[in-house]
Amino acid sequence: MMSLGRVLIYGGKGALGAACVSHFKENNFWVSSVDFNNNEQADAGILVSRNASWIEQEEDVLKKVGAALGDNKLDAVICVAGGWAGGNAKTGLAKMADTMWRQSVWTSTISATIAANHLKPEGLLALTGAKLALEGTPDMIGYGLAKAGVHQLTRSLAAKNSGIPDDAVVVSILPITLDTPTNRKIMPNADFSSWTPLKEIATYFHQWTKQEERPKSGSLLQVVTENGSTYLSEF
Repeated sequence: MMSLGRVLIYGGKGALGAACVSHFKENNFWVSSVDFNNNEQADAGILVSRNASWIEQEEDVLKKVGAALGDNKLDAVICVAGGWAGGNAKTGLAKMADTMWRQSVWTSTISATIAANHLKPEGLLALTGAKLALEGTPDMIGYGLAKAGVHQLTRSLAAKNSGIPDDAVVVSILPITLDTPTNRKIMPNADFSSWTPLKEIATYFHQWTKQEERPKSGSLLQVVTENGSTYLSEF
């Protein structure tokens, strides 16, 4: 059966990334996964070198994506790579901020470069910010700093002359807590009804890739789950 489109998931081996790969595969899309580890479900696995610099990662990933696509273009580039670390300014701020920058800003900017070179006109570039980073994050400064950078990147990429293809839509999702196995393990007594299921996020991405109910370009979309029901709230 011919695929309905082509998408690239940056961070395709993480919990949310793997859910996105699975969802798009179930809906007959060709899927590429970019990550430190291979996702065997993807049609094209692109491995990132952990020891490479930011510039080296960008050059290497861009070269591998071009080889995997050939003359084809992507319907969507979706970056769900990231991580979390706590801590304030008293100790280890530079180390914490550097780790968060690598996990969220490096991956988001490389995703933007992929989109600039390989996304179809009217395609989708989706990044991952954080609702918490809309305000101060004194007990997780590095995390807030990196996610706020993703928010700014989103607005910049959605503006004229950013290099993103014509009529493409650039958005960021801003989740609070995702319902992942790791989160359940470290917070076993939390209210899971306020956590966002991974399938909900993947469904939004799929919908927007099909150009259905798309938000306007530049949107920062807070992902809110209450009593087991999820909705988006634009910031």
